[in-house]
Amino acid sequence: MVHGIRTRDGRRLTVEEYGDPDASPVVLLHDTPGCRFGVVPPHVVTAHPHIRFIAYDRPGYGDSDRLPGRRVADAARDVAELAGALGLGRFSVLGVSGGAPHALACAALLPSRVRRAAVLASPAPPDARDLRWFDGMAASRVEECTRALTDPLDFAERLAARAAGIRRDPAQLLVALRDGLTDSDRRILAAPAVAEMLLRTYREALRGSSYGWLDDGLALLSSWGFDPAAVTRPVLLWHGGQDTFSPVGHFTWLADRIPRARPVLRQDAGHFGALAALPDVLDWLCVPPASS
Repeated sequence: MVHGIRTRDGRRLTVEEYGDPDASPVVLLHDTPGCRFGVVPPHVVTAHPHIRFIAYDRPGYGDSDRLPGRRVADAARDVAELAGALGLGRFSVLGVSGGAPHALACAALLPSRVRRAAVLASPAPPDARDLRWFDGMAASRVEECTRALTDPLDFAERLAARAAGIRRDPAQLLVALRDGLTDSDRRILAAPAVAEMLLRTYREALRGSSYGWLDDGLALLSSWGFDPAAVTRPVLLWHGGQDTFSPVGHFTWLADRIPRARPVLRQDAGHFGALAALPDVLDWLCVPPASS
């Protein structure tokens, strides 16, 4: 079921629900670039009939209106509004890669609403003290982040051109993603179900513009607007030891600072190993409240 929700400032958020409407709610925070289609593969959804999945397009993606200059912390406000519109009580959040800091924002800023948070393959904030932020990162990723920080206009123009190419052929991004990936990541991306989900995701995310992608990139590389150390809810922090998008130093930094973090490091996994971890992660998220 797809909803168009109006926020208090008049923006439209596109929200989609699936699974059991009477079950434990889990709000999904998608990757960058991404949309509501791109968090949990269909076969994993089918294997978890006890969950009410709620996914939405962050501002600027798909049919959600843009919010120029947004920060990572703004996701908490949007999630609170969609939760109110859908009549949710307490809920869990799940964020993958670029969506992971947004899930942390919800856990930090909505402590009375968020039960648990799963944070997979997350980068650390760019102003993280005592972290060499680029160490272990793929050269292509370093170049992209550096351009966003030093020449945001050029960064925006390049993303717009890439988005136009992806609209013509979404497989372009899958090909580009393989640069710097581990063999295990390449095997995961080669799986037909995963490739189909990602192609559908990129097509929908960027069909109108590149603004969501641009605003995500700038938000993730600016002050997030909250301190991860302020998260008081239980957090499952999952990471692949061979991740070259968000290197393992980012995981260690977050694990050392989030008070109730449950760190899980898979030394043999890369960035997209998060997809293989989803079944166990979802089971942890939906442990009955008495066990939290």
